[in-house]
Amino acid sequence: MVRQAHHDRILIAPSILSSDFGRINEEIKAIEPHCDLVHIDVMDGHFVPNLTFGAPVVAKMKCGRPMDVHLMIENPEKYIEDFASAISKAHGKKDDCYITVHQETCPHLHRTIQQIKNTGCKAAVAINPATPIYALEPVLADLDMVLCMTVNPGFGGQEFIESVLPKFKELRRRAPNLNLEVDGGINEKTVKLAVKAGANVIVAGSYIFGAKDRVKAIESLR
Repeated sequence: MVRQAHHDRILIAPSILSSDFGRINEEIKAIEPHCDLVHIDVMDGHFVPNLTFGAPVVAKMKCGRPMDVHLMIENPEKYIEDFASAISKAHGKKDDCYITVHQETCPHLHRTIQQIKNTGCKAAVAINPATPIYALEPVLADLDMVLCMTVNPGFGGQEFIESVLPKFKELRRRAPNLNLEVDGGINEKTVKLAVKAGANVIVAGSYIFGAKDRVKAIESLR
């Protein structure tokens, strides 16, 4: 199966990490008409120094756009079925939604990717700023998306790490049709650097949810 590239089209995935958790469905509803995906950061307080929410909360979200669920957790293989089921409840289907695991937390990465695909979701792998892309080489052909973190994961509102940019260039060269996602420190300036390097799926949290005009903020990233 040849995965069709969408990298000529920029996809915007607002990160609800920066939204008001007490009004999460209102927050999602407000941005939905203007974005392509909704990025959901799941953190466990172990792999990253922050806690967000688990599958039961994701299941209660009402999400008309495809969900992009980023598992920043240890032992993600234990929870993949739970999150796939939560996505199905929140979005109504799974085949256009992503579950992203971190290479750093998956000793059996190939098996975990197959596990995601077996749930009917799309499979993505994230790498931290210090992780080289050769760590993904054995599984690149199995993936629907690669996420290169441009901050060290855990908190919103961090500074963009420019030294990550060559990873996008190299990945785009090796896998021209793959969705390449950038997450961390994205604003109207850094997005240009990321897109120029080859990223086509743009995650932004505080830049969108902290803006007076969120629609304008989303449009400025295209």
